[in-house]
Amino acid sequence: MKKRVFFIQLLILQLCVSAYAYDDGDFQVWHTENQEKKINGHSKVSLEEEVRFADDASELFYHHYDAGYQYDLNKHFSLGVNYRQVYEKKQGKFKEENRPHVNAILKFSPAGMKFEDRNRLEYRHFAYQEDSWRYRNKFSVKKTVKFFGQELQPFLADEIFLNLNGIDLNRNRFYSGFGFEITKIAKAEVFYLLQSSKNSGEWNNSNILGTKLKLVF
Repeated sequence: MKKRVFFIQLLILQLCVSAYAYDDGDFQVWHTENQEKKINGHSKVSLEEEVRFADDASELFYHHYDAGYQYDLNKHFSLGVNYRQVYEKKQGKFKEENRPHVNAILKFSPAGMKFEDRNRLEYRHFAYQEDSWRYRNKFSVKKTVKFFGQELQPFLADEIFLNLNGIDLNRNRFYSGFGFEITKIAKAEVFYLLQSSKNSGEWNNSNILGTKLKLVF
């Protein structure tokens, strides 16, 4: 009897997961709004909000707030401390995650190109599953160009996600897009993001249209 109950519970769980999983190749839309305030020549604070829509951009499934502080030791190296509050839809309900993270950022600009290597360590606290640690590395390159009199910053980036509870590479994001200035304090980005995620040993892809609005004070 106990075995039957176990297998019934397992079947129900599999059906629930399947019901709320998104198809391989799903089209999504992500939008980020960021406000940044310089404290002095070496430090700044930031506040960010992001929403994500999946299932052919028809369903809100993710929402986060992120507050942080960054200090520039010099023009090549910065350190940051952030706290992120995440709400993600799982099995039909939005579940909460508390995610403090620290960032070490390397920057260099040879031959007019801008390279950035961001190293992030996250502690992920959940009320509904085991807490975990995760390392993320995002390497990006951008260059300022003139296009019909407007300055654009085309960029490419790649980011890996490494789960440190068991050492497992389970996600990769490839970015391609451009940034531009709207006003002296307002900047925007538009990009395509290919996200590959591993779930139960299988890799699935998502095609994402991303937009970002940033205000700098």
